[in-house]
Amino acid sequence: MPHTFAPGPDVVVETEVKRSRFLAALRRVESPESALAFVEEQRRLYPDARHHCWAFVVGDEHATRAERSSDDGEPGGTAGIPMLQVLHHRDLVNVAVVVTRWFGGIKLGAGGLVRAYSGAVTTALDSARVVTRVRRELFELGVDHADAGRVEAELRQRGVSVLGVAYGERAVLTVATSDPAVLTATVASVTSGSGDLTPVGHQWIDE
Repeated sequence: MPHTFAPGPDVVVETEVKRSRFLAALRRVESPESALAFVEEQRRLYPDARHHCWAFVVGDEHATRAERSSDDGEPGGTAGIPMLQVLHHRDLVNVAVVVTRWFGGIKLGAGGLVRAYSGAVTTALDSARVVTRVRRELFELGVDHADAGRVEAELRQRGVSVLGVAYGERAVLTVATSDPAVLTATVASVTSGSGDLTPVGHQWIDE
């Protein structure tokens, strides 16, 4: 099950390895464009740094997930990919991380760079508040107008999330659930079998 950062300010944590400073900044993002904008923001904040390496993962659905990374001038495979692997290991989505490095005069070597960049991200993640992303199925429930208020109240009492009510020829409640079988049984009980459930998609929420 995927996770992401809880809403809030960026997490920024600095580490040091052999006099090189590594500043890891984490942000929750909703699109690749906002992730890249975050990278540029960090570049502007720290123009004196030699490298601004980054990685992001965006998308709750695995099939449509977007992810990218960059070594930003470090030897190939020593920064961006190790950072991305840390995000994968934590099963994080909708997140971006930028690690800004100020060179301290001592070369770290390929292995040292991998450890330094992945370690900077890991340390920052340990300071971040993480929430679980949960997929909920959406349904429309058609009921008679005279029953709408009672049905809505009883569904809420039984823990069903009612997102809204629209009134036309019938009252139509939009409801969400992570367990459609339980919802079906609950609706059948509340409406004495007269409720008409129609699937209308899904949503992802923090839990």
